[in-house]
Amino acid sequence: MKKISPTIRDVAAAAGVSVATVSKYINGAQRFSAPVEARLKESIESLGYRSNPLARSMITGKTRTIGLTILDISNPHFTNVVKGANRIALRHDYTLLLVDIDENQARERPLIEALAQRVDGLLVSSRLPDEDAQWMLDLDKPVVLLRNAELPIPSVGINSRLATYMLARHLLDLGHRRIAYLGFEHARINDERIRGARECLAEAGLELDIYEAHAPTPLAGEQACSRVMLGPKRPQAVICYNDLIALGFMKEAATLGIRVPHDVSVTGIDNVPYSAYAAPGLTTVDIQSEKMGELAMQKLIDALAGHPDPGNSMFEPRLIVRESTAAVT
Repeated sequence: MKKISPTIRDVAAAAGVSVATVSKYINGAQRFSAPVEARLKESIESLGYRSNPLARSMITGKTRTIGLTILDISNPHFTNVVKGANRIALRHDYTLLLVDIDENQARERPLIEALAQRVDGLLVSSRLPDEDAQWMLDLDKPVVLLRNAELPIPSVGINSRLATYMLARHLLDLGHRRIAYLGFEHARINDERIRGARECLAEAGLELDIYEAHAPTPLAGEQACSRVMLGPKRPQAVICYNDLIALGFMKEAATLGIRVPHDVSVTGIDNVPYSAYAAPGLTTVDIQSEKMGELAMQKLIDALAGHPDPGNSMFEPRLIVRESTAAVT
């Protein structure tokens, strides 16, 4: 015989209160005296009552769900952002609804607009320029951007200019003078990363050679390696847009008989978990991906509670030196 699930009326009868009181308690719409809340809690637990999320959202207008869009779920940087964001969401009784944009700018707006109708607020990772993202102001939902932005929207990002400046400084200190940057031009932060490396090299009277990978992936790093290393301006060191490009670059370098770091030093950005286990270990910049997710989620939850922080929070990069860089011999 099928067991009948307890109802909100059963909870009210067991606790000796009205159905309206139970509803307000469950939905967090009102606080009651400590003895009343204790009776309610005990009745809910003893009966095994479970509220209906759909019914609750119809009453309160809130879903207790937060939308999170990321650019590529296969990129460990973004999976770490998700881990950090989810940790804070669960702490505040929110559920994440995740959407993978799959590095497709044309899909960003329709996916985000559709997601906004199903959630209480949004964390958005986007490559759209600020001038093309003004429509996010009209979503009628709290939004936090996972990037540096000049829009009047709260955001969390990384000092990308400083990240590449630090890597260039590290390479100069090792004696490298012919330094290249292998970037991803479709990323908004690519120009900032070029600027940081250029500024550092300019202080030493040197120029930065710039190459482009077609995607922020290991395969793109592999495919770019021969173009960079077998061309007329072979570098002594390469700063890659991210760790994934750097890992692919190192793999192809080994295939070409180019030794890292003896023939070329290679660096990345993100400090994804794989970077420590590569052979050789990858010198990189830690951008604290999980903490970015945590802070962005906390900003959004604060906004949902009526305490928005409109500013941009920026994490400082941290240089992680491993075996993929070495002094010029």
